[in-house]
Amino acid sequence: MSTTSHKVYLKCKDYSVSSEQFELIHNTDLDILETSPQPKADQLGKYYKSEDYISHTDAKRNVFEKVYHAVKGIALKRKLNLINSFNTPEKSLLDVGCGTGDFLQIAKSNSWQVCGIEPDLDARKLAKHKVGEVVYDTVKIDELKNNSFDVITLWHVLEHLPNLDVHLANYKKLLKTDGVLVIAVPNFKSYDASYYKSFWAAFDVPRHLWHFSQIGISRLVAKHQFQVVKTLPMIFDAFYVSLLSEKYKTGKMNFFKASKVGLQSNIKAKRSGEYSSLIYVIKNK
Repeated sequence: MSTTSHKVYLKCKDYSVSSEQFELIHNTDLDILETSPQPKADQLGKYYKSEDYISHTDAKRNVFEKVYHAVKGIALKRKLNLINSFNTPEKSLLDVGCGTGDFLQIAKSNSWQVCGIEPDLDARKLAKHKVGEVVYDTVKIDELKNNSFDVITLWHVLEHLPNLDVHLANYKKLLKTDGVLVIAVPNFKSYDASYYKSFWAAFDVPRHLWHFSQIGISRLVAKHQFQVVKTLPMIFDAFYVSLLSEKYKTGKMNFFKASKVGLQSNIKAKRSGEYSSLIYVIKNK
């Protein structure tokens, strides 16, 4: 008999678009938080209508955006090194939620056969300009050939997707038997999450429909006969998220305070493993 309970873990606000209030419901069986209420599919798009939604633009309008893109350049090289380390023979890559296509671009320039899925029209246009007509709307994923990808990546995307089990079942079919699924998501058990609580920017309700722990990811993917074989930190995320969290909490970006919290989070995570965001390397059981 299941002992699953669903309790209110936290109440928080959409700070970037609507100012609406939401609850985070803790599924104790999976150890995953669920945003409640979740917007209906035809309403979700309006919560992304913000010039500040940085992953859908290549804009460098201010110091914050310039720093973001500089750090993104470093992160892209690390992501490339990670997928190259898998030593897959054919180097076929599907990047789900590819945004403006920067990861696809660097992978393609390193001999990967790339394909991208991106629901946002403007971001998709930018991605196509970089890598060609291999970037598609979400519906296209159902038309892709089974067992055709060596690597499927979701860089801060899984938390945005409704119907998690449906998506994971799709990735299971699309991956080759010895393929690798890479999922990067925020970690609600990090120090910066516990410090900022309802102001923690990585909750990002209601765009983030789900909020994961290490246990939660392992239990979720196990339902689809996957297993986590490696977990890697995203150390820059603690600083970026803390900077936004300071803005939500105090009304201004306190660089020094955010840097202190971000540093503390990374130092504590060296012992606990609970970094602000984590990359999960996942394979078939």
